Order: sequence, then structure tokens, then C-alpha cells
Amino acid sequence: MTGGSVIGVCIGEATPGEVGFISREMPVTGEYVTLEFEDTRVLGMVEGLVRGSPAISGDIIDPDVVERILKFEGSGGQYVRGRVRLLGDVKDLRIPKVPPPPGTKILRADTETLRQLFSTGTVRIGTLLSNPEVEVKLDANMMVSRHLAILAITGAGKSNTVSVIVEGLIGLEGMPIIFDMHSEYGDAGFTSVKKIAPRLNPVYLSFAEFKMLVDVGKDAYIQERLLRKAFKAAKAGMKGRGSFIEKILRKLEEKADSEELKTGSEKNAIAGVINKVEDFENKYEGLVDPHAPHILDQLEQGSANVIDLGSVDEDYADVIVSHILRRTLYKRKTGDMPPVFCIIEEAHILAPAKLPTHSKYWI
Repeated sequence: MTGGSVIGVCIGEATPGEVGFISREMPVTGEYVTLEFEDTRVLGMVEGLVRGSPAISGDIIDPDVVERILKFEGSGGQYVRGRVRLLGDVKDLRIPKVPPPPGTKILRADTETLRQLFSTGTVRIGTLLSNPEVEVKLDANMMVSRHLAILAITGAGKSNTVSVIVEGLIGLEGMPIIFDMHSEYGDAGFTSVKKIAPRLNPVYLSFAEFKMLVDVGKDAYIQERLLRKAFKAAKAGMKGRGSFIEKILRKLEEKADSEELKTGSEKNAIAGVINKVEDFENKYEGLVDPHAPHILDQLEQGSANVIDLGSVDEDYADVIVSHILRRTLYKRKTGDMPPVFCIIEEAHILAPAKLPTHSKYWI
């Protein structure tokens, strides 16, 4: 048997994911332990500790009785019960197929085993609370190829964790992109930071993204059809000079002046679309720039690329995030872009559980 000191033994019924134990010494909640059974060494974590005494039971109602018991028997007869959540085989973290049998000894996980599990990555984020000698390092290749979530209560250090991960990626010449919803990462003190203004060139937007910013609803069929035609015509005519928005307005006004609109609903629809495009131009003045380079062309490898979204509304933030994620995925598939690590602050705003957003699909 390998591992540290014995801290308890399994009792009662167990499952492949959890087992109860009893002990005379007090382990620590969150402490890592190991169990050996069925030729397998399994890692677990201590949870749900309870301390009790057979002599001082919950039926006692007189404090004097407790004092007399302690005087004659002392506190040596106390026991500790708890649960161990089984995390998996120490070799590959696969959950065991069978539960541990009663009487299986539970050992404190030794430092070397914990290092093999937690210290083999390339991005250091700290040490284990239960064993400060063990560094926790994440696998950068796994991070940039999969989704991960940083979840904790307010004030628990989510932003600090993000900063530590980003700094580690910078040291590896990675390309982290931070969608900064609260304008807090631009001055976070990274080794290298590239601040990127949230300016969009409407030429690069898809029609669905542009329609959302112009606020043409999904049930406004006539307005959507008129705007789509003007949008396509303006894109086709962007070889020459002139503002993209001005070209769209010009196409819409030409349509309004033509004799093609025969019904009153069509005339009202074209007037409504023109008003919405003009409102869009005023609302996002300074943010929508027909001469702005694409945001992806401004990214720097080996820097924290911070896109400050703290000053924009949720609709605009949704369009920016979905647009960048969509274009990033396309460029990664075609091999035109190195691996990136996208960090989405306040992801519940951009990808809510019960509401559809543009970002939700690409996230």
C-alpha cells in the first residue's frame, strides 16, 4: 500500500462516486485522500465532516451531565464521520467501475502523487490549499482547445484567476482575448497588454448582426426584406469611396422615392427602416467606424488583447463578441490564425440560459 498516513476506514454503503468513512482523528474538508481496492488506486476528496461522541449523544438535555461525562471520560472517545467524493484513478482520473468495499483504508494523499496530478502543466495558477508544497499547473494546449468555466461566488477571486492564467499564456507567447465587460483588465498590470477599442466596421458585419444593431425585429418581415436588399447592394458597391451606412441610407431613400412601393404598409416600413438606420448611426457614433480595421487584425501574439466593452450596451457587446468568435472560428478552421484563448467575462449576460443571443451560438 502506498500513500500517506491512514485517516479513516470506509463504512456503510458506497457508490463508485462516493463513500462514507469513520475516523478518530479530524481530517480537513477539501483534503485529498487515496483508497486502494480492486487493484486500483483512487483519488478522493474529503467532504461533509461530522464529529460526535457515543457518550455525549444528542439526547442529553442537561449541561451538567456533559460536564460529568467529560470529567470521568475526557474527550478521547470522540469519533469523526464524513464522506469522500471519489475523483478517479490516480493514473487517468477515470471513475472506478465498482465502489470500495467496507473496511477499505483511507490514506492522506502523499505529495508526490498530488504533484503527478496537479503539477505537470505549463501555466502555474497557484498551490493546493490542503498542501501548499504542490503547485497547480494547467495544460495550456488543453485550455485553448476546449471550453472551461471559472465559477465562484462574488469576491472569491475569479478575475484574479483569469489574470494569472492570462499572464501564464503571455509567457508562452499565446494569444488571449479578453472581452472585458467591466473595464477592469486594461490596467491589470500584465507583462504585455494590447488595448483594443470596441469599434466595428459595419462592412465586416453579417446581415443578422447589422439587423440586430439597427433594431429590426424578427417579426418585421417587410422592414427586414427592405434592409437586407439595401445591405447587400451597399456591400456590393463598397469598392468605391463613401460610408457604408450612407450607402445603405441612399439605397433605402431611392427605394422610398421609387414607384415600387404600392401599399401603405410598405411605405411605412421603408420610412421606419430609414429612421432606425439613422438612429443606429447616432446611437453608436464613435463606435461604428467605416474606416476601422477589423478587430482580429489588431490582435498581438504574446500580449493580453483586451477589448473594453464596459461603455457599450448589451446588444452592441453581443454583436461584437459573436462577430469576433465567428470570424475567429472561421480563421482557425482555414489555418489563417494561431490558437487563441477567448475569455468572456459575465458570460451569463451574453449566453443566458433562457434567451437567444448571437453570442450564445458561437460560444
